[in-house]
Amino acid sequence: MHKQIEDTKTVESIYRRVREILETARSSAYRAVNFAMVQAYWHIGRVIVEEEQRGKAKAEYGEYLLKNLSQRLTKDFGKGFDYSNVKNMRQFYMAFPIGDALRSQLNWTHYRLLMRVEKESVRNFYIEECIAGNWSTRQLERQINSFYYERILSSRDKKAVRKEIHKLEPSPKPEDIIKDPYVLEFLNVKENIRFLEKDLEKALIEKLQEFLLELGKGFSFAGRQQHISADGDNFYIDLVFYNYLLKCFVLIDLKIGKLTHQDIGQMDFYVRYYENKIRTETDNPTIGIILCSEKNETVVKYSVLNENKRLFASKYKLYLPTEKELKEELEREKRIIEMELNLLKSKSKKREGKE
Repeated sequence: MHKQIEDTKTVESIYRRVREILETARSSAYRAVNFAMVQAYWHIGRVIVEEEQRGKAKAEYGEYLLKNLSQRLTKDFGKGFDYSNVKNMRQFYMAFPIGDALRSQLNWTHYRLLMRVEKESVRNFYIEECIAGNWSTRQLERQINSFYYERILSSRDKKAVRKEIHKLEPSPKPEDIIKDPYVLEFLNVKENIRFLEKDLEKALIEKLQEFLLELGKGFSFAGRQQHISADGDNFYIDLVFYNYLLKCFVLIDLKIGKLTHQDIGQMDFYVRYYENKIRTETDNPTIGIILCSEKNETVVKYSVLNENKRLFASKYKLYLPTEKELKEELEREKRIIEMELNLLKSKSKKREGKE
């Protein structure tokens, strides 16, 4: 018995050491790829600025150059090169004109946040503090927004101010770092959707996708858990369709639980993003649908830009599933899936009991 305890302790000790080696290796690989990406974006910014400084660059030419680059890079290298990101690369070079001064400890999102800090001395302060404190991007954003620079200068207990961030905003886990969407986009690697969904949500989204495609009302599948970013924040739209009869995009988000104002605001943001970034002149206004699944009730909320009720009522309702159809389908599938999940849990418990 004593020997078995000793063996268990030895295995546990070895496991911890091996785990540490793997986590260190994964973090090192991430930092290496990330810094290569940061350097590449800096050089892209340098090429753009040098082209503009040749004298032929009027404001409209600079705009044309960025849009043209964005379209061609997106086509060849994926969605990490939208107009706003290419514009950020240009700004990146202008904010950090000395390439040798770039720090490998900071990722692209760190630098996007730092570019918001106008005064160079304050920006350099945040860089040093960020590296010394090993801040995540969320921690850096909170510090900038809460005037950390001013607070630490005026504080007598600077140590306490420095420690505060780790209580307010936890550090990321190693697996979270590896899933950085900017790195995935840079490498043109598809995100693993399983990281982003709960069992019930995942199953319901799959069923909703099948349901809409089987309706026979012009739905064409365009994307699932589609990633979009805005000012360093990342969002994921559950389902994206293009309806070729309506000639518009249809965005669908599923919420497990009570519908909130934040959910509605987020969908309105998705719709506006598609209106500004994705929709072409020949497309009709984008439609957003929120499905909220509570224990005893299903809520369906439609969102259309500029609240164009006339267009919505006269045309869109001919081809969109009705509120009743969506409710009934969601409730039916939810009951089936919950029964299946409960059955799996029951079988799992029985197996554990036998063991």
